[in-house]
Amino acid sequence: MASTHTTTHRSLVQYVALAVGAVFLLVGVLGFIPGITSNTEHLGMAGHHSSSMLLGIFQVSVLHNVVHLLFGVLGVMLWRSPAKAKAFLVVGGIVYLVLGFYGVFIDQSSAANFVPVNTADNVLHFALGVGMAGLGLVLGRNLAPARRAA
Repeated sequence: MASTHTTTHRSLVQYVALAVGAVFLLVGVLGFIPGITSNTEHLGMAGHHSSSMLLGIFQVSVLHNVVHLLFGVLGVMLWRSPAKAKAFLVVGGIVYLVLGFYGVFIDQSSAANFVPVNTADNVLHFALGVGMAGLGLVLGRNLAPARRAA
């Protein structure tokens, strides 16, 4: 009797979207863990007054961590379709580029800094934006599944 089991091959853009989503989930969780995030007792809901720092570098708040968690959930949900994985990376990259520009042009000590972001966040947001959008565009050009060696 022949087996009817089929193997689904995934494209590289799908695996990258899954990896990016998993990293966002990890970062979102780490933003709440004392020791990895300093001053968690001062973790504000939102706004520039939060003195909590992920890895001692990146200013975070509950809102900031929740945004990371939501991006993570999106990446994990959308990785199963090549087109959706590409869209997650490209659109997510654009969102992070906009957030990077936003962080540069606002007064970081004002109420406009509601996420909150600092200079390290801005640099990371630009890198994420370029990386995510670039990977989505390059890897999403050919949405054929990756070939596996026999």
